[in-house]
Amino acid sequence: MIHARIIGTGSSAPKKVLTNHDLERMVETSDAWIMERTGIKERRVVERGQTTSDLAYEAAHRAIKAAGITAQDLDLIVVGTLTPDTAMPSLGCVLQARLHAKKAAAFDVYAACSGFLYGLSIADAFIRSGMHETILVVGAESLSRFTDWEDRTTCVLFGDGAGAIVVQRHAGKRGILSTHIHSDGSLGDLLHLPGGGASHPPTHDTVAKRMHFIKMKGNETFKVAVRALEDVVQETLDHNKVKPEDIDLLVPHQANLRIIQAMAKRLNMSMDKVVLTIHKYGNTSAASIPMALDEAVRDGRIRENSLILLEAFGGGLTWASALIRW
Repeated sequence: MIHARIIGTGSSAPKKVLTNHDLERMVETSDAWIMERTGIKERRVVERGQTTSDLAYEAAHRAIKAAGITAQDLDLIVVGTLTPDTAMPSLGCVLQARLHAKKAAAFDVYAACSGFLYGLSIADAFIRSGMHETILVVGAESLSRFTDWEDRTTCVLFGDGAGAIVVQRHAGKRGILSTHIHSDGSLGDLLHLPGGGASHPPTHDTVAKRMHFIKMKGNETFKVAVRALEDVVQETLDHNKVKPEDIDLLVPHQANLRIIQAMAKRLNMSMDKVVLTIHKYGNTSAASIPMALDEAVRDGRIRENSLILLEAFGGGLTWASALIRW
């Protein structure tokens, strides 16, 4: 049986730390309020001159090194992001050039916080089809560039970072067992970024109206997210004929600690089996799962034959999951 197997992971975060106490001096909020509602203690933010491609390159370089290959071995680069350096060229193409991955095709996937899992599903399909052998999948974001630091409901949530994996064709039982992706565009206004596209290109008016920042209806998004994630997790378990107790580790999108706890409860899973990075990185959108995955690999929580469940929910609205036999 052919699977796409993860053979290397890597991650990167900016050096600059923005704590909840820093935010207390910027907007009307408090460390206690943020911790209670989100589980976030601090987040990393890019500095002047630092770009999403800088973070993506560092994470990709570490994943390629861990995989024991070179960039020239890559057939394809898929990048999940909603904050590329430029609208054109894509972040995938910028990264391909920086890596000197000359034979790799490259493109971006625009699925917000689900972007990495959407990219993983694409890589899995390409490898299963026989079209490609070795693929780099990256999630990278500089959300601080699109955060309204005067909006206390959103500015406490987001951080910057990047994570990457290398997947390769593998004949055997280990690898990506299944991926599941979903969307509901009718609820897109719950979490969106209205300015910057063809509907509202940059003008003095759109800038004055603060349309180039992330907007979110928090309570409504929370309720939809929990229901959607419950459904996709059950779909994943049913598809693979496994039970919640069979899962060795849950690597969730790091959006909100309460959502993560709700999913662990749904699985009757101890929080000891859940990878948590939200307290130190915040919500890094498409980067959060590969960053958390890399941390769990490098600290030894993920071992050979571990059964790993990944799940994410994001703007679009989009949601996705993957089950991996490591």
